[in-house]
Formats: sequence, structure tokens, C-alpha cells
Amino acid sequence: MADFSQNTNVKSAGRKLTAPIEDITSFNALIQSVILNNPFGCVSYMSSGASHPPVEKIRESYTARIVYQDNDAKVVGRTTETYGTITGFNTGIAAVLANTANTTAHGGIPAYMAEADSYSATLKCHDPNGELYYINFSRQQVTLSSYEDDGIRNWIETWADGVPALG
Repeated sequence: MADFSQNTNVKSAGRKLTAPIEDITSFNALIQSVILNNPFGCVSYMSSGASHPPVEKIRESYTARIVYQDNDAKVVGRTTETYGTITGFNTGIAAVLANTANTTAHGGIPAYMAEADSYSATLKCHDPNGELYYINFSRQQVTLSSYEDDGIRNWIETWADGVPALG
């Protein structure tokens, strides 16, 4: 039986943030800034007959936490809701908070716990050297993956050093 042999040296690197990204608005502003301003100098490319932008969002997830409290502020229930878009996230939170049947079933008053939210978005970037790599942003860290050229990591690290939310 034939052995697998390594073809490339694909790497990943991560940065834990000193403080979580403040809120979903700040998170979205960061992601949109990368997509629109292309701070990594990525370039458009063709794949399977389709044109791709230099930086594109390929995955996103937004999770809200809601607890139900009785009159003594004791937690009597909780829910976690995950959405694929920011619009869904905002609409979903409002719907859960307004759901009287669910509130009655929990036996408490719903309280949205924004500080416990989690968000993530993965961007695919096409470097001028031809490499495709991925940057995953979450509320607590940034991860660069599937890159070979250390120059890509250095470029992104230098950029992140200049973004206060990524300190």
C-alpha cells in the first residue's frame, strides 16, 4: 500500500485577544473593513470558471445567550440561539425576548446576556503569490490558516498590531 507524502507546508497561527471584541456592531465593522479595504493586498482570481473577489466572507455564525430569571433574579432557565447572519441574530433575539409562551414555560423573565455572545466569521483571501488562505475572526481570537508563506503571517500580524480591537 502506498504512503501519503507531504506536498506543501501549510501552516496556521492564532492570536488570543486581550479583551473580547466589544459587541456585534464592532465585530461587523471589523469584518466589513477587511472585506472593503483589503488591508492584506489580496487579488481577485478565477476558480472553476467563477470570478472571486480578493477577500470574501465564506462562513459566519452569531450566538446569543438569554437567561430566564425569577423575581429574586435567580436563573431558572437559559437558551442559546445561533444564527447565520447578523440580521437573523438581531431579529432572533427580539423574537425570543417577545415569546410569551416560552417565558411562561421557563417560569421567569428573559434577560439578554450580550456579554456572553459569541461571533465568528471566516474570510478567504487570495494572495498575489497565488496562495489562498483563511482568516477566522471570533470575539476572543484571530486565526490565520492554510498559508505557506511566512510573509503572509507577518503582514497580517503587523496589520493586527495596528487594530486596537485585536490587541
